[in-house]
Amino acid sequence: MTQPPSQQPPQGGFGAPQEPPQGTPQPPPPHGQPQTPPPAQPPQMPPAPPQTPPPGQPGYGYPQAPGQAPGPYGQQPGPYGQQPGPYGQQPGPYGQPGPYGQQTQPGYGYPQQQYPGAPVPGGPAGPGGGSPFKGKPAMIIGAAVAALLVIGGGVVFATSGGDDKKPVAKKTTEAEPSVSPTVDEGDGNGDGREVDDDLNAGRKAGEAKVLWLQTNDVDLPRNGADVYGPWLVGDTVVKGMYRTVSGYSAADGKRKWTLPLPADLCAAPAQPTADGKLVIGVKDSTKDSADCAVLQMIDLNTGKPGWKKTVKQNSTWDLMSDIGLAISGDTVTVGRTSNSNGYRVSDGKELFGKPAGNCQPFAFAGGPKLIAAGSCRTDDIENPQHQIQEIDPVSGKPKWTYKPARGWEIDKVYSVSPLVVSLTQEKKKQWSILAIKENGTLRSQLDGDDEDKFSPNCGSNFSIFGEKLEGCTGVAADANTFYMATEDDTSTGSRTNKVVAFNLNTGKPRWKAAAPAERVMTPLRMEGGNVLLYLEASYNKGGAIATLAPTGGAPTVVLQHPESTSGIESTFYSSKIAYAGGRSFILSGRISAGSDKEEKEQKTMMVFGK
Repeated sequence: MTQPPSQQPPQGGFGAPQEPPQGTPQPPPPHGQPQTPPPAQPPQMPPAPPQTPPPGQPGYGYPQAPGQAPGPYGQQPGPYGQQPGPYGQQPGPYGQPGPYGQQTQPGYGYPQQQYPGAPVPGGPAGPGGGSPFKGKPAMIIGAAVAALLVIGGGVVFATSGGDDKKPVAKKTTEAEPSVSPTVDEGDGNGDGREVDDDLNAGRKAGEAKVLWLQTNDVDLPRNGADVYGPWLVGDTVVKGMYRTVSGYSAADGKRKWTLPLPADLCAAPAQPTADGKLVIGVKDSTKDSADCAVLQMIDLNTGKPGWKKTVKQNSTWDLMSDIGLAISGDTVTVGRTSNSNGYRVSDGKELFGKPAGNCQPFAFAGGPKLIAAGSCRTDDIENPQHQIQEIDPVSGKPKWTYKPARGWEIDKVYSVSPLVVSLTQEKKKQWSILAIKENGTLRSQLDGDDEDKFSPNCGSNFSIFGEKLEGCTGVAADANTFYMATEDDTSTGSRTNKVVAFNLNTGKPRWKAAAPAERVMTPLRMEGGNVLLYLEASYNKGGAIATLAPTGGAPTVVLQHPESTSGIESTFYSSKIAYAGGRSFILSGRISAGSDKEEKEQKTMMVFGK
């Protein structure tokens, strides 16, 4: 890994948020202030943990008018792919967060090395600064592909087949979106496909086959476009980019359907509903000043569009330029500055809106439960009061509320069930990870060893006000254990790392498992009681899907990608990894190149199977 230009490893302190005394919540400041690059050398911070101050007094300033300095709604912007904190670069400024993370859907993997012409990392990144372990000094290290946090005396986090016959893998291309608003009927014929190089010619015994490789053929805007997804529904893999959403046969890559969009795709949840319905955000026009205000439901099984609705702006400061979407059950939530809404996915009916009171949710994490992060009004915009809640997905009413100490901001949700939350303290550049019980009380605070440096990967983009809580990889959790990958260790001259398991009841490490020699492994999610991993490809080693037992030990490879195609696999920019049905999927997180010719040569998806 290389560090961004002019960025030196800054020093910092850390502390753990304490559970505050009960008090009346205060009105929220506008959350999600524009981020700025980290200073070259932040000052050394004291290691003492923060103390919980008394509840804040009323009063605070709302955000400035557009064009002026934004207001005080949460100074620490979230890293969610939508959006990162200012200390440490996430993998590329555009890559979207993995939609599956540690949930039951397939997870995303680690970013791969950058291809020529990829966008240069330059935006602020997510989870920023500090250690999740109380009372120990920390160092934050910014890197181009992950934000790394080194904690001295504590834990270190990063916020940043082989038969005789050799089948020919088909190389596919994306067809340009039709001008017609009609939807492909899904006859499976596809178009723009050709039988090309035999990607399996060099495949060795025991290695998986390359089922298909897709290259881009969509005319994108000058700066390229983010890739959303993948979403796996039955035997269909779906991705969205620019002004289209398309579904492909997972077996051979034939396009089943394409849905043209009237404007740019600008937001999407991590996972669809159980029956394959998804609600995406689309800009309300093709103008530069367009807002991400239109919701479009899509049946991912058929590509047929469902209901469409424009989210109403409820006030001057209800900024719609960036929104975060999350799905839980039949509810999709729309989070943004100073407001939130919940809609029924099946028919678009609004279920709840801005709640009464001084605390307002600004972002959500979905899946088996619906978790909301909120900001409360305080007397000091530089000392925010955040809260996290489990809410009823039908009524929007909270089931419980947990408030960390003043100054600590909800940054990411690493797992919804069990609930594991990342928090940052912007002022002191600190970081903490908490496990919260089913009733909303503190379960534990993670604590680890001095030598470990961790690097959960939560993606990044240029979102200013919006925040997404879900979608991190490099983390996974079962009922009583949280698993997290360490950053790459290059001290031996080659890249490698390990996975550390934490006891969620005590916060203490249970065990550490080392990756195979010269390999880097990334937890994607839990599967069958084991940790599902992606072993990253290198120039001479194919990637692999593997599992790690809940007791640790060595990983067991379940799908070994061919060594002969490792050069292709390792060039996917800010890659996203998914695994389902015995197949692994690698997607580029963003398509961007210096010329139209290079743009259309970019690989967008590669699929492996038995």
